Amino acid sequence: MFSGKKMHAINIISGISMLGVLVGSAALIIILSVFNGFEKVILSLYSNFTPEIKIETRLGKTFDPNTPYFNALHKDASLFSFTEVLQEKALIRYGDKPLIGIIKGVSDDFLKNKQLDSTVQNGSFTLKSGDKYFAVVGATIQGSLGINVHDDLSPIQIFSPRRTVVSSANPLDEFEVRSINASGVFAIQQEFDDIVVTPIEFARDLLNQPKEITSLELTYKKGTDLSVVQNKIKDAIGKQYTIKNRKEQNTELYKTLNYERWSIFMILTFVLIIAIFNIIGSLTMLVIDKRKDIAILSSLGANKRLIQGIFFFEGMMISIFGCIVGIALGLAFCLVQQRFGFIRMGAATSVIDAYPIDLKITDFGLVFLTVGAISVIASGISARLSIKGLDEIKQDL
Repeated sequence: MFSGKKMHAINIISGISMLGVLVGSAALIIILSVFNGFEKVILSLYSNFTPEIKIETRLGKTFDPNTPYFNALHKDASLFSFTEVLQEKALIRYGDKPLIGIIKGVSDDFLKNKQLDSTVQNGSFTLKSGDKYFAVVGATIQGSLGINVHDDLSPIQIFSPRRTVVSSANPLDEFEVRSINASGVFAIQQEFDDIVVTPIEFARDLLNQPKEITSLELTYKKGTDLSVVQNKIKDAIGKQYTIKNRKEQNTELYKTLNYERWSIFMILTFVLIIAIFNIIGSLTMLVIDKRKDIAILSSLGANKRLIQGIFFFEGMMISIFGCIVGIALGLAFCLVQQRFGFIRMGAATSVIDAYPIDLKITDFGLVFLTVGAISVIASGISARLSIKGLDEIKQDL
């Protein structure tokens, strides 16, 4: 890699090849770590709004939670929160602007999740204040209707079809209409941002459902084995209800994140392959430059395997050295970004300001093994070229 006497063009080419591996390895570490950071933020926000276990009925929309099993489950000492949910689509109107959205009535245990405040963009996550009910609206609804959470004189009107009225001369008689003020605006992702969260008492009055609910949302204390809990509930009531963990509640989100991660990795690996295969060019030039030296070594008794080993080691040395330095630089960059956040998103948000970083030891191993595998192939090809036409070289010498 280095010349003791003077710098040759081969040394420069080898250095460029090493630089390509270095930059590619550093880029892989940095981008994978940033993607890990975004994934962690997204799943954290998603987890803030979704329970660890969700129970829904298989038949129909609603069910009665006042059963011996659910009452016993409510008393489970490992439970952190036991939230009754009544959810339905409704027409939401603010001023003269209408919009179809989802009304989600929740019981008091829903607010035990202290991480809800991190999702709030404006106002606060307040559902009750004294005897007065409030709603917290998703960012999509707030943006579409222009809801002002600080205007107490302009409540949100919510329309829901009456179950007992089929047709009427006055269309408004076919709907239950309730008004409620907004206390805050939350933003998570598109799936949740068209929801209006209200106290379950408000939703029961609006939907005329005094007892039944659409789902039970369970969150457990830290250290609880959720897979054991889920299987235990399934064994007890699995035929009548669906019991889903967080991953099962939104399989598309987890699949999308996984596909994006591997797509990014494959694209960067392709760039890295191009950089590493430049080594073949530099080693080929080195073979041409050292043809006489190869012939002399062969005449002194060096076999083809030894000569191949020299050039194979040269290629691996360029690749591995570039990889190690690249990983070190990528790690240093990630630590600085993680500590100081000097590269900003370019837009003020309540969730993240700078690009997030989440370092995983598996990423370092994956990058090193990827570079190593590609380097073995590239160095092997170069090593084979070193003995090609060796007999002709010896004759010319």
